[in-house]
Amino acid sequence: MTDTATIAANKQRARDYFKAFATQDRAWLEANVAPTYVRRDTTLPFEVVGPEGVLKLGDVLLGAFSEIELDIQDVIAEGDKVLVHLHFRGVHSGPFGDYPASGRRFDVMVLDFFRMENGQIAEQWPAIDNLGLQQQIGLL
Repeated sequence: MTDTATIAANKQRARDYFKAFATQDRAWLEANVAPTYVRRDTTLPFEVVGPEGVLKLGDVLLGAFSEIELDIQDVIAEGDKVLVHLHFRGVHSGPFGDYPASGRRFDVMVLDFFRMENGQIAEQWPAIDNLGLQQQIGLL
């Protein structure tokens, strides 16, 4: 049984993850993302494991997109699980895979499902509107 204080801490950790991700806050990530963390994301050409994996993913996304906003709409938690609904906004200002910058703005919906373990983020399952993103930045 998870108490309300732990659930509240888990919700805050999930919220804070997005700020740490966007600012590449290594100290926060190393303290709050388990070394065995895995991002369960089949859309990436590489594995995201531990804080270093999160930093690598940040390098890729922050290199492709600028003026990033991660606008959290809802955070729902139960036990060791947290679901975050947010809007991912920004400008396609750098290469994204094989595609050069388009300079186009985007706003897509994201759901991120986290599992916490021992006060750290242990797993993450993202659901991103990739089709909407690709349409908005002109890849499709």
